[in-house]
Amino acid sequence: MLNEERRRAILDILNRDGRVLVTEMAEQFHTSQVTIRKDLEVLHAHGLVHRTHGGALPAREGALEDPTLREKEKLHRKEKLRIATAAARLVKEGQVVILDSGTTTTAIARALRNFQNLTIVTNAVNIAAELAGARVEVILTGGTLRKNSFSLVGPIAEETLRRLNADILFLGVDGFDVHYGLSTPNLLEAKVNRVMAEVAKRTVAVCDSSKFGRRSLSLIIPPTALQEVITDRGIPKSDLRALNKTGIEVTLV
Repeated sequence: MLNEERRRAILDILNRDGRVLVTEMAEQFHTSQVTIRKDLEVLHAHGLVHRTHGGALPAREGALEDPTLREKEKLHRKEKLRIATAAARLVKEGQVVILDSGTTTTAIARALRNFQNLTIVTNAVNIAAELAGARVEVILTGGTLRKNSFSLVGPIAEETLRRLNADILFLGVDGFDVHYGLSTPNLLEAKVNRVMAEVAKRTVAVCDSSKFGRRSLSLIIPPTALQEVITDRGIPKSDLRALNKTGIEVTLV
């Protein structure tokens, strides 16, 4: 295989899976890890990938980048399923759970379908639809529909949330800078998410490792407002150390 062919194949895998690992690529293409590292460096130099320790992620988006829910669903599927399973273990019968919009929280909603005595509050129309046939009680906030994410935002959503209390919030994000905080590209979404965190006793960030080191336009909450993070083992070691140092519980899946 020519160098250019292999690099195109690596990009195809990256677009499909959301990340590539040096060890896996070396095995798949029957070449050395040194060769794969060189490939990734070349792709990084051309702005086609974002080089990370042990592999690469898609090239970083701008702070205003706001992909659709359908686009997000294609990325990091395995990681999201494992995160959802771990999140469901934190939930007990009789609790009130808030799920914000997003593909990871949608996976959590599916993992909660078998509960018998649970109230789920969400601003995501697609999540409410996912749970329509389940035995859990669903409260949809109301508000103005964001077609990109199927989420409800604005004063109506915020006012509904302020009248409620919840045991736990599972918060998905577009960016997670361990020094700055959790962020999203949409200002109205960020305001709704902040109110969610205010009314929940416990806030758990749920995101795959590609979200770390990114900042989107609007800050939701600082890291100090979190009690726990559930992510995959691809999280940068420096970020993991920073979270542990601040006393935030981290679950790796």
